[in-house]
Amino acid sequence: MKKILVYLFATLAFNTAIAGLLNLLLPNASFRHNFIFSQCIGLSISLINGVIVKGMENGIARTLVLTISLPISVAAGLTLAFSLTGLGGWSDPHAWESVVVGLFFGIIGAITYLLAERIEAEVKHRQLIKSESEKREIEAYLKLLQAQIEPHFLFNTLANVSSLIDGDPALAKQLLERLNDWLRIALVRARSHSTTLGDELDMLENYLEIMKIRFGERLRWRIEVSEEARRSAFPPMLLQPLVENAIRHGIEPKLGGGEIGIHTSIESTSLRVEISDNGMGLADATNASGTGLTNVRARLAALFGESGNLVLQSNAAAGVTATLTLPRKELLA
Repeated sequence: MKKILVYLFATLAFNTAIAGLLNLLLPNASFRHNFIFSQCIGLSISLINGVIVKGMENGIARTLVLTISLPISVAAGLTLAFSLTGLGGWSDPHAWESVVVGLFFGIIGAITYLLAERIEAEVKHRQLIKSESEKREIEAYLKLLQAQIEPHFLFNTLANVSSLIDGDPALAKQLLERLNDWLRIALVRARSHSTTLGDELDMLENYLEIMKIRFGERLRWRIEVSEEARRSAFPPMLLQPLVENAIRHGIEPKLGGGEIGIHTSIESTSLRVEISDNGMGLADATNASGTGLTNVRARLAALFGESGNLVLQSNAAAGVTATLTLPRKELLA
């Protein structure tokens, strides 16, 4: 609608400028007379040819149709002007002079419109190329960030397997089985074009089972997530670094271990995921940093800009809560 109004305003302004020019060239004719004729002819050209141009692709056929429709629209505009002013008519020997003048300015207007259309198409094309380029850059950046997480986890797990092979082969076998489950889910997700929070939680369960082999009963967890939240689209590998952080800084240093809790809340414009622990906590949770946290914040910024954020807060009793807030509009797109 806005584009139509701009187009109509530009047409009226162009017609008024032509009326002013004709008034300078033909001082014997009144401005009112020139104004009415200019508006009738200009609007007729714009309306008739605008519909034709919009419905056809640029090419020879379009040019041929405009060659026929342009004189017809000038004639229609002149007929309307004759009727409104009561001046002249098709029987007037000077009527064809008005046709020639109308065609001249009509051709100028048509060329101007077509050039503007071509420029607009070129601008949109360049914007599309830029958008696609930026999208590819972001995707490459996200894959790089994700690649920094997975090898770290794999190397640590394989190192644990190596240390268990001689002392506890059964436990080493169990650890390899869990790692196999984790890799199977990771490969399926890597081949998929989209992931959900449920997919991420399945991977996280396997990760926690792997960690439990190392920590035993010192590591406990509970996941309270609704089915609606599980079906929500969710960026890959945002949760595991936060859980790793909770285990490393909260559960591992605590003598009796601790528990990790994961629960979500869905609001009208956002999805909130909270990962809390009752471990040792951090001296300054709000300013906590590290490779995992920095990675998560970088991915949030790349995906959602200022709409997505990560906040860490110390719990009143013990431990830390990491809260992810993601915009639902982008997740549903």
